[in-house]
Amino acid sequence: MPVIGFLHSASPDGNPTRVRAFREGLREAGFVEGENVAIEYRWAENQLDRLPALADELARRRVAVLVAPAGPPVAFAAKAATKTIPIVFIVAEDPIKLGLVASLNRPGGNLTGINFLNVELAAKRLGLLRELLPGAIRIALLVDPANKMDSESTVRDLEVASRGMGLHLEVLQASTSREIDAVFESFVRTPPDALVTAVSAFVVDRRVQLALQAMLHRLPAIFFVRESVEAGGLMSYGASLSDALRQVGVYTGRILKGEKPADLPVVQSSKFELVINHQTARMLRLTVPPTLLAIADEVIE
Repeated sequence: MPVIGFLHSASPDGNPTRVRAFREGLREAGFVEGENVAIEYRWAENQLDRLPALADELARRRVAVLVAPAGPPVAFAAKAATKTIPIVFIVAEDPIKLGLVASLNRPGGNLTGINFLNVELAAKRLGLLRELLPGAIRIALLVDPANKMDSESTVRDLEVASRGMGLHLEVLQASTSREIDAVFESFVRTPPDALVTAVSAFVVDRRVQLALQAMLHRLPAIFFVRESVEAGGLMSYGASLSDALRQVGVYTGRILKGEKPADLPVVQSSKFELVINHQTARMLRLTVPPTLLAIADEVIE
């Protein structure tokens, strides 16, 4: 029975839907965990310095495929651990620019995967937030400093976009639950008009805490995955991370059947969704413009 190594930077408690989506993709490719394939899971519990050791551990286990579905830190840890074991990654920005693959159509080497583009959509999220809150001026951007590459790209893009919209952007950092609490405590003294979160597996992992804190501080917030809105957040816009995980499962299955990552094109996410939690909007005493409701893929009542 072939063994898949599944390496993630966050915790299993915060990612059950991700694992289900990955298994769904595997099933589409003809593989069912426990029946004709085994999966070894390694979770860094948001301690990114543990990733290299966990990746090395899976490489020494000589897994058939190493899955790295949580952004650049995981992808680079996997890449450093092996030059021969096939690796299937998920990143939120151009993997060529990151240095993971030679090209999208023919990646070369032992890596391929999914680009779900959510870093590139940061300016779009800011525009949607401005449409909801035309009077907003001060925008807080929460980034995870441990996810350096995605955070730097998001800050760079949003600084340009915010200047074009006449907004003042304040960048705040948090990579632990306590630091999230400290960020929101600072809002008591100088409250922003709204909050944007940068792409990070940690932000997804702490989506309930972030949604609750935003609600307690009556702070409109936009996220990059729908799960944050399902947890009580106000709004999200981005590619479907669950669909990306399903695609990773499909690619993993194809590699198990003999295809090589060098020949599997990097998949660019094409499914984007705007999700609005209307109940949260009402609790924040916000009126969602009909134009936003009309283009929303889902409105949670």
